[in-house]
Amino acid sequence: MLPLYIFLICCAALIAWIATSSIRKRRKRQQVASEPFPKEWRQILRKNLSFFYKMPTDLQLQLKDKMKVFLAEKEFSGHQGQEVSDEVRVTIAAQACLLLLNRHTDFYPFLHTISVYPAAFITNRAMQDGSGVEQRDSRVILGESWNRGKVILSWKDSASGGADFEDGHNLVIHEFAHQLDGESGTTNGAPPLGKEQNYDKWSKVLSTEFEKLRQQARRGEPTLIDKYGTTNPAEFFAVTSEVFFERPKDLKSHHPELYKQFQLFYKIDPASW
Repeated sequence: MLPLYIFLICCAALIAWIATSSIRKRRKRQQVASEPFPKEWRQILRKNLSFFYKMPTDLQLQLKDKMKVFLAEKEFSGHQGQEVSDEVRVTIAAQACLLLLNRHTDFYPFLHTISVYPAAFITNRAMQDGSGVEQRDSRVILGESWNRGKVILSWKDSASGGADFEDGHNLVIHEFAHQLDGESGTTNGAPPLGKEQNYDKWSKVLSTEFEKLRQQARRGEPTLIDKYGTTNPAEFFAVTSEVFFERPKDLKSHHPELYKQFQLFYKIDPASW
């Protein structure tokens, strides 16, 4: 067993290393953010992302800085013949970084890779049924968010989500909302909240709205929030995030308490843009 003084020295060294590493990371990010935003990227924003020039100027500048850091730190990979061009990277990064505006963030710390497919893709996984028999489960999906450092996206749907920013559906926002949710350790619709919020209020509002959506779905009523949100609280958080950014005035009008919680969480008010 180590003597106490050696243990304390090791602990102090570990704390110093963590602090130094954090300072280096912060300085590097500041350096990257201070670099000029490439002209080619500005052209991609103008072409592919209709929402950008509707944002307040200060948020436009902030988004550009966050995009530079995001693109410097995250790896993109193409699959099934998908090229990873600047257009692909910038279009996805702009939508992903919307969720980080005005927030103290570590830039999706558990995320390392964004895998991009040309369009919808098929997953084929082994699953066990109730009797323990293994079966293959094949699904056609547009995107996935993993808690093991990866987001998978259809480029076709990522591009269309940026081009049409008023339909309430956005694949990139959906999958990256899952990443924020998972920063608590569990993807369950209860992401880490800021000090302006508390989990009792968050849980009360979201649980009430989740149940309302489930009742509307059972009755076959039209809904502002996609009925896929009835799957579980994590999906409810993700689909509501889509509506918060894309149809904020409607969300504020029809679900004011829900809008307020998301406004506090994301620290922006898109209904005012």
